[in-house]
Amino acid sequence: MNFTFKQLIIAGGPVLFLLIGLSIYSIGIIWERWHTYKNTFKGMSYFLSRIKALIAANEIRRAVEICKQHPKPYSQILIKVMANYGSAFEKRELAEKTIEWHISQLSKRLPTIGTIASISPFIGLFGTVVGVVRAFVDLSRYAGAGPSVVAMGIAEALVNTAAGLFVAIPAIIAYNYFTNRLNNFSSEMNWITEEVISKMHSGEIR
Repeated sequence: MNFTFKQLIIAGGPVLFLLIGLSIYSIGIIWERWHTYKNTFKGMSYFLSRIKALIAANEIRRAVEICKQHPKPYSQILIKVMANYGSAFEKRELAEKTIEWHISQLSKRLPTIGTIASISPFIGLFGTVVGVVRAFVDLSRYAGAGPSVVAMGIAEALVNTAAGLFVAIPAIIAYNYFTNRLNNFSSEMNWITEEVISKMHSGEIR
């Protein structure tokens, strides 16, 4: 018995429609986060290299002015550190809290992607079990009717298995990608803020 695409969709049943809904929702979040990260981190490497050069040249005021003209999370973090007149300990604490705050903002909706990536295969597995049960029920109801009797149940099982993986794989890739970007951002900002603080309190920057 041959199935058309429409028949396969129908064979998937309610579980497949749930997975389709999760897929659409997941793709929407991934697109929104990707667009946000693209805008947030655009030009970051060049900007930080420029700030590092100014710090090395002891031009702290110039660095602050450039940060004020560049409204991005990484420039806001640097302004907090460079414009603060507290002790080195206070500046480190301020930098840490500011970095954590920006990370929390950029992490929004990532747990949702991670959850979808985790549960989708299990939802697909549930659909698989439902399809297999349906196949056995049909087989027992129409004993001796041939393989075509169980075809719909088996199709439901296989379609839901494939759909669960189809939803989970892109979500896992996106979650790992975004998490890695945030980890790199955190490491980079911790390093450069520590360098600024060290120079400012070593007497090299006046």
